[in-house]
Amino acid sequence: MKRFRENETFSNVVQPTREDILSGKFSLKGKWNTFFKNDNPIVLELGCGKGEYTLALAEKNPSKNFIGVDIKGARFWRGAKTALEENMNNVGFLRTQIELINQCFNENEIDEIWITFPDPQIKYTRTKHRLTNQDFLKKYHHILKPNGFVHLKTDSEFMHGYTLGLLHGENHEIIYAHHDVYNNTQHSPKEVIETQTFYENQYLEKGKAITYVKFRINY
Repeated sequence: MKRFRENETFSNVVQPTREDILSGKFSLKGKWNTFFKNDNPIVLELGCGKGEYTLALAEKNPSKNFIGVDIKGARFWRGAKTALEENMNNVGFLRTQIELINQCFNENEIDEIWITFPDPQIKYTRTKHRLTNQDFLKKYHHILKPNGFVHLKTDSEFMHGYTLGLLHGENHEIIYAHHDVYNNTQHSPKEVIETQTFYENQYLEKGKAITYVKFRINY
């Protein structure tokens, strides 16, 4: 509760009600440049957790704006607090359900989307909750600019394979894909292997392979 109360005082945290989003009253939709006070490219991290990846990417890319999205404000409290303490003006956090993402951003408002270590939702009955299923891809396509792309980084071989199968089946553009990026460091993008979360380090210590896909959505 203390973190929730503190989030309400943070200038870099946005917490619209579900009613405002669904009714179209969310004032930042299509106007996120006013939140950052510039017209720099906007990058989302969906399911950002503590915001570690959002902060790391923002630090490496000061000419871009980054928004961590998660429904659990107590998680991203740490990232939001750190961003304020370090005067990172290109970082924001949005508390909402990812299902509502295309009602929080306008068409063609986003340049990139990062999905980092999502719950793979392995059970068939949970397919609708996988963040790379067809319904979610259509939402991302709506808010992404024409040349925008999506990054998926996960320790789940299932999620990696499921996503690649869907992308191939629907003729989306796979820009880069590898099932073990840390054993392919010569070719893996620097932003993928140089940025790690707390849990990712734990996975690596246990010898788990980290997979990565970068793709464009074509509908």
